[in-house]
Amino acid sequence: MKLRAISENHLYRKAYSGGRRAVSATIAVYVLRDKKAKALRSANPQKEAINRVGITASKKVGGAVERNRAKRVIREAYRLTEAGIGIKKGYLVVIAAREAATVSKMQDVMRDLQYCLKRLDLLSEPISKDENNA
Repeated sequence: MKLRAISENHLYRKAYSGGRRAVSATIAVYVLRDKKAKALRSANPQKEAINRVGITASKKVGGAVERNRAKRVIREAYRLTEAGIGIKKGYLVVIAAREAATVSKMQDVMRDLQYCLKRLDLLSEPISKDENNA
């Protein structure tokens, strides 16, 4: 499923100031319960809850090329984590890249993302293949 991006600056500020935070070497994750989750669920064609995700990289991370690479790697790590392990829905998730994200491999960033999501209690149980067929 394609990520639903956070597009309003006030939502980033709310997540930074009022959300729970977990930090690792390559990323920092801020999570806040999404108050608009019910409205988004009814507007979604599959009628399921979604997370709104924002990925940021400040100029401390590096130039435009490094920032874009960091965001691309984080986006892929989030996508693979959501598809593999599963992430609880109905939250605003802001992932901020740190300087180490520009030189790290995607597997390192994914490991750090899973660590942060586990600390924030956002990882859901993996869906077994038997449940899909039922």
